[in-house]
Amino acid sequence: MEIRLVAGAGFCFGVKRAVDTVYEQLQTGKTIYTYGPIVHNEEVVKELAELGVRVIENRQELERLPDLRSLADPRAGTVIIRAHGVPREVQQCMEQKGWEVIDATCPFVKRIHRTVEKKSGQGDHILVVGNPDHPEIQGIVGWCNGPVDVIETVEEAEKYVPPEGKKLTVVAQTTFNYNKFQTIVEILKKKGYNVSIVNTICNATEDRQRDTREVAANADAMIVIGGKHSSNAAKLYEICREVCDNTYFIQTLDDLHLELPKSARLVGITAGASTPNKLIEEVQNYVRINF
Repeated sequence: MEIRLVAGAGFCFGVKRAVDTVYEQLQTGKTIYTYGPIVHNEEVVKELAELGVRVIENRQELERLPDLRSLADPRAGTVIIRAHGVPREVQQCMEQKGWEVIDATCPFVKRIHRTVEKKSGQGDHILVVGNPDHPEIQGIVGWCNGPVDVIETVEEAEKYVPPEGKKLTVVAQTTFNYNKFQTIVEILKKKGYNVSIVNTICNATEDRQRDTREVAANADAMIVIGGKHSSNAAKLYEICREVCDNTYFIQTLDDLHLELPKSARLVGITAGASTPNKLIEEVQNYVRINF
C-alpha cells in the first residue's frame, strides 16, 4: 500500500516564522506572552506553555495587565503578536502600556492590513471574505478606516448589497477555500457592482488545497491532521470529503482510528499550516507499520 504525503503539508512560512520567534525570545530569559495562542495547534501551545509562555486571551485581559513603564525593568514583559495579526487598537494598547511588542504577523496577512487601511482611507467600502469569528478576520477588520462587511458563504454573496454609490474592495482570509472565493467573486461581478478584487489567499494555501484535492481524488482514505480551531485544516477536510468518503480529521495520533479495506492501495496524508512536522511523521510511521 502506498502512503502519499501532500507536498507542503505542515507549518507554512508565516506560522514557522511566528513559532521560531517565540523560541528565540525564550532564549533571552524574558517573560514572554503571546496575544492569543501563537498557532491553532493545541500540542504546540501546550509545549510552549510548559516552557513558560503565557497567553493573553483577549483585549480585556490585556487591559488588566500592568503598565510596564511603572516597573523597574521595562523589558520584564514581552508580547508577541501571532501570525494571525491583531486589530490596530489592540496593538496600540500594547504599546501604550510600555510593553516590548514583537510583531510576528504573517507578512501575507500584514499585506491585507495595509490594503484595507489604504483603500478604506480612500473611501472604498471593504468586503472581507472569510470566517467572521476567526482572529485573522477580526484583525483585518480592525485595520479598516470605516464600515466593513464580512461574508463567508455563497448564499451570503447572493444576498449581499453594498452601500449605494460606494466602490467595493474585496479581500479574502489568507486560508480561505480558493475555489469558493472565485465563486463568490463571480457572483459579485455579475451583480454589476463597482468591485476591485484583491486575491489575498496566500500561494501556499492555494497550492496545498490543489495538491490535497489531487491526492484525495485518487486515495482510498485521506488523513487530515490539524488543530480543532484551525481554519485552514478544516478547509482541507472539507476538500477531501468532497472526493474521498473515507476521510479522517485528527489532532494527534491518539485520534486516529483508521479502518481500511484489504483492497486499499493508497492512503493520503495532508496537514494544516499549524501542524508540526514531528506529528506528521508520527502519523506516517504509524500507517506504514500497521497497514
